Formats: sequence, C-alpha cells, structure tokens
Amino acid sequence: MKPDRIVIVDWSASATPSPARPSADAIWIGVADVADGALTSSYQRTRTDAFATLQSLTQQALFQGHRLLIGADFPFAYPTGFAAALSGVPRALSVWDWLAQHIKDATDNRNNRFHLADSINARLPGIGPFWGRPAHLELPNLPDKGTARHGHGYPERRMVETLVPAAQSCWKLYTTGSVGSQALLGIPVLARLRTAFAGNVAVWPFEPWHDAPVVLAEVYPSLLANQVRTLSGPAPATKFDWPIKDSVQVRLLAGALAQMVREHSFAPLLTPAAPPQILSEEGWILGVGHEAELRSAAASTCYAALPPKP
Repeated sequence: MKPDRIVIVDWSASATPSPARPSADAIWIGVADVADGALTSSYQRTRTDAFATLQSLTQQALFQGHRLLIGADFPFAYPTGFAAALSGVPRALSVWDWLAQHIKDATDNRNNRFHLADSINARLPGIGPFWGRPAHLELPNLPDKGTARHGHGYPERRMVETLVPAAQSCWKLYTTGSVGSQALLGIPVLARLRTAFAGNVAVWPFEPWHDAPVVLAEVYPSLLANQVRTLSGPAPATKFDWPIKDSVQVRLLAGALAQMVREHSFAPLLTPAAPPQILSEEGWILGVGHEAELRSAAASTCYAALPPKP
C-alpha cells in the first residue's frame, strides 16, 4: 500500500465530553498529505465526533480515488489466548465483532466499559485479566489493583509490547496510561467504520491490505517521544497551554509516515518480522522494528509538526 494521505488518531476513554476549548487528554486527529507534506490537526470532544471526522475523511478519500492510512493510538488486539476465550475464534477481528456488539458508548461519552470488563472477567478463570476502576464502582470481578489478579492465565503483554517497554498493558483500565479502556472504546468505533465502508477498509495486519483503499493500523506516537518533547517543551502548567502535546504528536507521526512514503521507505513497516499466528491474533504496532527510520523521517518534518499558535 502506498497511501496518499496519513491520518493519526490520539484516542481518549473519557466518560464525559472534553472541554469546548481545545485541551490535552482528549481526542486529536492529525492529517498529512503525502504529495505536498501539508499537516493539519483537529480536536474532537467526543468519540461520536471523532467517528464522524473519520467517516468524512474516508468518504473523501474514496470519492477522490485516493488511498488512506488511518493509524489509531490504542491496542487493536489482546495477548494470545484471549480472542478464543472471549469469542470462540482465535482471531483479533472476532474480538472486534464481539466488542462492537457489547460496548455501549453514548454521544456524550457515557459508556459501560468497566461493567463490561467485570462481566468478561467473570467468564474467565481466576481473577482478571482486566483491572482498574473508579473507587465508587462496586464490581466484584474487576479488581482495583493489578496485583490483586491471579490465575486468569493470560500474558500481561503482547509480543510487540515486549519490544516497546514504555507501552502500557491492555488490561489496565483506570488511572494514567489506561490504554485498556481506550481499546475497549476505540475498537468498536473502528469496527463501525469498517462496517460502514465494507469492502473498502482493511485492518492491518489482520486482513489482506495491499489493495485496500483504506487501511487501519495500530500506532504508538511515543515512538517519537523525544522529538515530541522537544517540540512541546516542558510540561504545561494547564491542559490548555500551547502547544498541546497531543496535537504535536499526531501531526509529527503523520508527517513522519508521509515522509517515509515519499522516500520509498514506508513499505517495510507493513511487513513485521513476527509469526503469522501472532499477527492474526495479537496484531502489531506500525513502526516497531523500524524506529530509527521513523525518527529520521520525523526529523525531516519536525518543525512543520508544531501546530499554529492560537
């Protein structure tokens, strides 16, 4: 696949709409046009808003006959064994279908992720694997601490995450770095997009993607953490201070991937050195194994990734 446009999504599992004023810890979508390197970013207050934006970008690409890569910053799958236990089929996309049927996510971001995780844990042996919840929720099968889990039988990390030590576990649902909640609420959104444009959207690396007009891929903007930190400066005093890190990192990663397309060094990212069974069940993070090339491409577009000052 040689995309014409790169879209990078920094996700959020917030249970309320993000502030009206663009802020950190919310959903940000960065877009890079491969031909001219133009970078833009947009702020999304709810997951419903984000879906509408992704839907519009997909419709536009299909209408124009362009190829689109959408990268989302949350796990697309779970460690080996979980898919079969949850859905009866050892494939990641069977988990996508299951979550799309069972997650409830309202237009104001209210959702049932903790209760659903509690019910999933109840179906499995031992205690876990999901953990983390607000103190006021009394959910007997969802421990508030990871150390309270035992006997559930699933690895803590996917194979790709053993190569990225900074990545958090997909089982963690609450407090800083709770990518588990982002996955539970993000996968159903992408599943809806895949259904809405059936036949035109492929999920990498789970489906044949070479000829798909639109490809969805898991990304991890923190692969460029040092460059993002350079652009963002010290930690802001408030979540509204410019530049907002989330906006910087989606622009930077989108721009770096677009640069790799222009340099003809993008294709190797789509062929990770991992066993086929791992790829079909656990997935992969785009760029892992090619960090040096990605960082070099980011250096070429570094200051263009700095969003305009409001």
